[in-house]
Amino acid sequence: MTFSRCSLLSCALLHAVFTRPVLAQDAAMTAVAPATCQAAPATMHSLHKRTYADKVHGFWLGLSIANWTGLVTEMDKIGGTGPTGVFYTRKDWQAKDQPSIWGQGIPSQLSATIDWVVADEDEIWGSDDDSDIEYIYLQLMYNHKQPLLSASQIRDGWLAHIYQDSKTPYKTAEGKPENFLWVSNQQAFDLMQQNILPPFTGMPAFNPHYDMIDAQLTTELFGILAPFRPDIAAQLAYLPIRTTAYGEAADIADFYVAMHALAAGVDPKQPMAPQLQQIARQARLALPSNQYPAKMFDYVWSLYQSGIPWEAARDQLYQRYQLESEDGYEITGKKLYCNGCFAAGINFAASLVSLFYGEGDMQETIKIAVLAGWDSDNPAATWGGLYGYMLGKTGVEQAFGRPFSSKFNIHRTRTGFANQGIDDFSQMAAKASAIVEQMLTQQLAVPQPAAAECWQIPKLLPHKISPL
Repeated sequence: MTFSRCSLLSCALLHAVFTRPVLAQDAAMTAVAPATCQAAPATMHSLHKRTYADKVHGFWLGLSIANWTGLVTEMDKIGGTGPTGVFYTRKDWQAKDQPSIWGQGIPSQLSATIDWVVADEDEIWGSDDDSDIEYIYLQLMYNHKQPLLSASQIRDGWLAHIYQDSKTPYKTAEGKPENFLWVSNQQAFDLMQQNILPPFTGMPAFNPHYDMIDAQLTTELFGILAPFRPDIAAQLAYLPIRTTAYGEAADIADFYVAMHALAAGVDPKQPMAPQLQQIARQARLALPSNQYPAKMFDYVWSLYQSGIPWEAARDQLYQRYQLESEDGYEITGKKLYCNGCFAAGINFAASLVSLFYGEGDMQETIKIAVLAGWDSDNPAATWGGLYGYMLGKTGVEQAFGRPFSSKFNIHRTRTGFANQGIDDFSQMAAKASAIVEQMLTQQLAVPQPAAAECWQIPKLLPHKISPL
């Protein structure tokens, strides 16, 4: 296997890219002592704190691998006429990258081929819009010692750590100010500067981009901060999601948050595909059945079960939703730029193709997400983070047969953090662990002994409905 090897900071700023072969025997895996808990009561889940920290490290690592690999093909293929309408297939993996809709005929500067883009142990992962807002939320919850953020805390955090156009040191290729916000995120940020608070920043009356993808890629973190408890995760994520989304787009973001919360119960020693399908179907139950996200889920599931290749399933999604506007998905009728290639809906459907057809294999899932089209780095990052959380740092390294960097530069896209923006996934995991402790006390009212090695997390019990 060939990995694109580059410093992601230098890739983004200097476009220095080269490749080398990486073999499993190159990697020196670090042994992790088994972390076990005593048997929990029937009403409780047990989760070892060391296991959780490894899982959160894996979340950020898997997200970064998939995010940066997905950036190579971001907006290369969106349908329509011309080259952008000829979708990639599995044969395009490790083939020449093709220009994106804004690439002006130039392929990605991250990698000349569609291949892994990673940071070696002596390099630093750069932040992107798939990771930087979640990093802001992590820091806000940690600093405030409060998992449930208020509207003013969200606004103040955005204003403190996101560049205004007049103050950003970055420029686009056209020389315009670059603050690494787009569509709904940018609109929400503009509204915050006018002292408008969430959830109004995500409502259609204030934000015409409320149905774009933004909330999906900024809130999965809340799922891993409420292990086993999608109900609590939904509470923590409610305002952050609705900072930029409304209606079906918010429901889609809720779906991903629920999957990340439920993923705490996945056993990586057992076959992964049926477990992933199970938590996906559990998360699907919260989607209103009469709206397009639920119908998209059911349609993609039916395509997967039919046995057709993933490419054919993806093509049918394009036909059904972007050409025929079925199931109440009406983005095409809005005549948006690139036919709504940033929209929550079509990217949700594409993400389900990679989830189901990846069949429990991390690399295969990310590859399909990268090749499926539209805003490809976003679904890739979502599943990369989910797999990383399920497998943990050690499991991700084993899946790829090599070690990776654990350093993270939030100042690639954001500002105002300590240590000139350089952080470490292990330190980020420690902050997540502290937030889980606070969640157990503040949201579940089950404080844990400070010296305990394991958390006891109450199981989510179904509501009992009394007969009429």
